[in-house]
Amino acid sequence: MDFTGYQEAARRTAQYPQMGRNLYYPALGLAGEAGEVAEKVKKIMRDADGVLTDERRDALRKELGDVLWYVAAMCSELELDMGEVAAQNLAKLHDRRERDAIRGDGDDR
Repeated sequence: MDFTGYQEAARRTAQYPQMGRNLYYPALGLAGEAGEVAEKVKKIMRDADGVLTDERRDALRKELGDVLWYVAAMCSELELDMGEVAAQNLAKLHDRRERDAIRGDGDDR
């Protein structure tokens, strides 16, 4: 599945207040789900000496799916095509690599 197809399919599952005019709901959901990913990784380090089991990997897969859903929802709210967002991101990173500017700070490096 490509990102555009995912975005379209994800939109059909969306159900939240003022959908189509509500950037806040998916933005807050994205932050929350990203926090859940970080929390699971933290617990792998804390409770399992960094050992990634199949069970923990599956739990992370599920949380990453939730992150992906909220990215798709934000793209829809912003009237952006998720496939284009992904392609532009890779082009930006490729350009930075070509210029040896991967490291450092700032969006416009």
